[in-house]
Amino acid sequence: MSDLNSNILLVEGKNDQHVIWALCASYQVSELFQIEIPKVSEGGVESLIDSISTRIDRADLRTLGIIVDADNNLNQRWQQVRTQLMIAGFHDTPINIPTSGLIVEQENLYTKRVGIWIMPNNETNGKLEDFVRFLIDDYDLLQHDVEQFLAQIEAQKHHKYREVDHVKAFIHTWLACQKQPGQPMGQAITAKALRSDSPIAQQFVSWLRQLFTL
Repeated sequence: MSDLNSNILLVEGKNDQHVIWALCASYQVSELFQIEIPKVSEGGVESLIDSISTRIDRADLRTLGIIVDADNNLNQRWQQVRTQLMIAGFHDTPINIPTSGLIVEQENLYTKRVGIWIMPNNETNGKLEDFVRFLIDDYDLLQHDVEQFLAQIEAQKHHKYREVDHVKAFIHTWLACQKQPGQPMGQAITAKALRSDSPIAQQFVSWLRQLFTL
């Protein structure tokens, strides 16, 4: 088995961690990597991205995976990440991130392989919760009811969340109406309230396997 300390997956927070663990369990993915979450005091996602080139330079690191949210500007987020990869010596990094996620190798660097996944799907703006929304069954009728409820309270200015957090409100409202109300996203995957066999989940797990299987 690989030394987990030489294979690191860097994520923004604990929700990402638990969603990834649940998907790996669903697909029986062997323990191939260690997940690291930067401390909040380190400056959040911007600091995480700024640290990429330094992390790559670690002599003990074989493979580094990085998962960040696109938030409101996928292209800007990718260019931030791409700049760090270029600084670290990955000069053949593509102008646009592949829709299947990026995996690049560089034999003359300590870190031979780096992978990037930008939530939700390397194609659109969004975040982890947008990825999780893709795990809801297409025929689920509750989605429409939740959207109607949120639209009503937003129109009446009764909501407290920011506009950019609409999808978070959606996911957690939807989860609150399941058989086991209020489960965290990772547990909802394990309980099969969310589909681990959705196309985006399959694509994400395929990226993970390809990245960390040496």
